Amino acid sequence: MKGDADIARTAALFADPARVRVLLALGDGRALAASVLAAEARLSAQGVSAHLAKLRDAGLVVAEKSGRHRFYRLAGPDTAELLETLARFSPAQPVTSLREGTRAEALRTARTCYDHLAGRLGVAVTAALLARGALAGAADTRRRPGDRISAPLSEHPYTLGANAGPVFAALGVDLDAAAAGRRPLLKFCLDWSEQRHHLAGALGAAMATRFIDAGWVERRVKAHRALRLTPEGEQALRTRLGIGELAA
Repeated sequence: MKGDADIARTAALFADPARVRVLLALGDGRALAASVLAAEARLSAQGVSAHLAKLRDAGLVVAEKSGRHRFYRLAGPDTAELLETLARFSPAQPVTSLREGTRAEALRTARTCYDHLAGRLGVAVTAALLARGALAGAADTRRRPGDRISAPLSEHPYTLGANAGPVFAALGVDLDAAAAGRRPLLKFCLDWSEQRHHLAGALGAAMATRFIDAGWVERRVKAHRALRLTPEGEQALRTRLGIGELAA
């Protein structure tokens, strides 16, 4: 027989700032080498190996071998959702330098939440899909009274809208291909920085992949989760989704 879940044991893994930096570096769903994670978390090779071993034992991180090299990634979207949930309950770290302030603003503007778009960009895209009839249901993307401050939403109020086909086709997203897998097509998260819903699930992942492949967004080298909207992306958002200034 087994007793209650040992929440304290899992929570202790997030009590180390360096270990949290390792998890955040993996937060965009990519697999990274230990050397890259060591640089991101400001750790020695021995230090990052010790942290990765603990995260693997807890089932939060998995390792993959490619030739002679080993790469690490989050065990799945549940781990990323746990990070997002903790972020909502956590106070903001004090900004002590221009570099830290720039990085914090970049994350709030546009980032990945595991493998889908988040931040102001993800929220704006989701709202535009709703406004153009690609999504239907709720009047807007604001947090509903019954929504818990956690991700994903246990019950979301959205379905595909009447204009889903042409809107997603204009964006270059194949709806049929996104729906063909075993993963739910539609899921939504309550964005921790914007407190509004953003699109997740298979369709959210397909959207993020399309934005990256088209060159509409690009990853910021020193902040793996942060994305930069390119001039081509700004034009695409304006013409295809009616999104103007992102900061607005």
